[in-house]
Amino acid sequence: MDKQFWDDMYGSRDQLFSGAPNGVLVSEVAEMPPGQALDVGCGEGGDAVWLARRGWQVTAVDISRVALERAAAAAAAAADIEGRVAWTRADLSSTPLPAVAFDLVSVQYFPLRRQPDHGALRGLLAAVAPGGTLLFATHDLADLTPRPEQGFDPGDYYQPDDVAGVLDDDWAVVVNETRPRTAPAPAGTHHTHDTVLRARRLR
Repeated sequence: MDKQFWDDMYGSRDQLFSGAPNGVLVSEVAEMPPGQALDVGCGEGGDAVWLARRGWQVTAVDISRVALERAAAAAAAAADIEGRVAWTRADLSSTPLPAVAFDLVSVQYFPLRRQPDHGALRGLLAAVAPGGTLLFATHDLADLTPRPEQGFDPGDYYQPDDVAGVLDDDWAVVVNETRPRTAPAPAGTHHTHDTVLRARRLR
């Protein structure tokens, strides 16, 4: 699932997602004071725009040029968030992130491939500032089907439990659970549950 794969996916229709923020993000972040946020795999920008409207300064990262162009256009139409979102094209498997820079690192349904050294995952963890929050949400494995024709096996990607297992004593796990979705599943899918990890970096 490289840059071309995601550009082709977003390019296959005029709008891939609803434009609304993810329910997990809303439920877990609504009461947090705004600060610096990293939106990983921002897609068409629904989460980044929601965060910006709540006062966050957002770095929104995606591998797809098509997705970022749509997201930037949507943000430009929202005059109340001008200057609050920086749209960035990057491959997080190879692009380093700034360390201890974000009060919130939000990873919503982003397919982060497992690595023996956990390099990309450790980069995400290192990006969280002391006192900040990592929010990592995926579809429940029970709802995911391997797609060999696309080279997709759900077992190749991190789940919240895997992430929790990498955390050390510098972290406190606040939420680690599977829960029913609060919003309809994306068109053409049958996702009924989310698996959610919210962890706070202590130091």
